Amino acid sequence: MAHIVLTFDNNKYASALYGQFDENLARLEQKLGVDIRSRGNQVTIRGDAAAAEQARRALDHLYGILQKGAHVAQSDVDGAVRMAIAADDQLTLPTLERKGKVAAAQIATRKKTIYARSLNQDAYMRALERAELVFGIGPAGTGKTYLAVAYAAMLLERGQVERIILSRPAVEAGERLGFLPGDMKEKVDPYLRPLYDALYDMMPGDKVERAITAGVIEIAPLAFMRGRTLANAAVILDEAQNTTSMQMKMFLTRLGENSRMIVTGDPSQIDLPPQAKSGLVEALRILDGIPGAVIVRFGDGDIVRHPLVAEIVRAYDRDAKLARGMGVGEN
Repeated sequence: MAHIVLTFDNNKYASALYGQFDENLARLEQKLGVDIRSRGNQVTIRGDAAAAEQARRALDHLYGILQKGAHVAQSDVDGAVRMAIAADDQLTLPTLERKGKVAAAQIATRKKTIYARSLNQDAYMRALERAELVFGIGPAGTGKTYLAVAYAAMLLERGQVERIILSRPAVEAGERLGFLPGDMKEKVDPYLRPLYDALYDMMPGDKVERAITAGVIEIAPLAFMRGRTLANAAVILDEAQNTTSMQMKMFLTRLGENSRMIVTGDPSQIDLPPQAKSGLVEALRILDGIPGAVIVRFGDGDIVRHPLVAEIVRAYDRDAKLARGMGVGEN
């Protein structure tokens, strides 16, 4: 059994760290199986040595977030636990410091700073920094699209790119997109709503609207991108599992000078007709290992949206495996 005492030098931050009625400490206890007691700006951790050390790392990490002016939510606590546990494997994880503290990757915009909440999020955020083409692959709720938009917003704010281009296949509309009412933005808005939501989280609403009007943030339906060269831009293709092979190749070959391209999708959620091949699945096979392209795969352990979402994904995965084992096809 270990006995660790932490003292925080700022009472205001310490109070925010503990949470209302010490709810953050209670969550750490639940996740790590330790006993945590607070008294003023001092915390005592008791429990298994490894778990107590993980709790210490998590508290240090969360306190550091508060010191930088950010707010700590329940999801941040869960993320700190994931990263603290991952730090036990630090000899094989170059993305983590070796001084007993979690060194989570971060994306900072003027409106907010986002810290990695899982090991794969950390790898994804670091891949965005170093690679020109990044694939974020995995189930809903892992933050792959949100982090892509956050990174694009950061690049735009820093002047490292001149524009953000958002694209998503409108599978439901098919070839009927041109018959929908309104201008092009109004036609594709329903399909790009998740990207807009992330943008408004990263940038003030009035700046987003002005940027869209000025073409700095561009809505580019996938079907209309043929023949273009996308230079000096952060380009995001969301829900890429619903692209055809031809569409995916066409999109990837639009990459121009000084641009970053981020492709996100979930191969388990393909909405294409049964006879159509997913361009994302094909691209992952063909491009695996080529220089300049990085593939980061998320699992249900990376789901940060809500704990129940992870359980839902696991339940569906178990059911799908059972159906395959019994030779049952989908209706």
